[in-house]
Amino acid sequence: MKLRQPTDFLILEALEDTGRNVATNLAAHTGKSRKNINTRLPVLEDYGLVHKIGPAERSGLYEISSTGKAALVYRDQYDEVDDFEALIEGPNAGTDQDGDAQASFARGENDGEDDE
Repeated sequence: MKLRQPTDFLILEALEDTGRNVATNLAAHTGKSRKNINTRLPVLEDYGLVHKIGPAERSGLYEISSTGKAALVYRDQYDEVDDFEALIEGPNAGTDQDGDAQASFARGENDGEDDE
């Protein structure tokens, strides 16, 4: 997973803050060009950080995924780890220290107490 900083994290933040949105609005929210946003959204979708939604295939409406929310939680560690994807998706992602419970929650995981 190769993210462009700060653009990709700005897009994820904007989607988390505003909910479902299109490139034009994301460009206004992030201060980046619409062309840049339109280039990055499919990449973020390939990484599983956003989902393209809407009734039409070409709707251009995106929302942040649970993995994208976890990426925001671990954003400060992006340059410090060799495999950021493993950090945000791996089995230990919810059991480390700082922010881990939040990342686990962001991915939709729970501790299993309510499963009985």
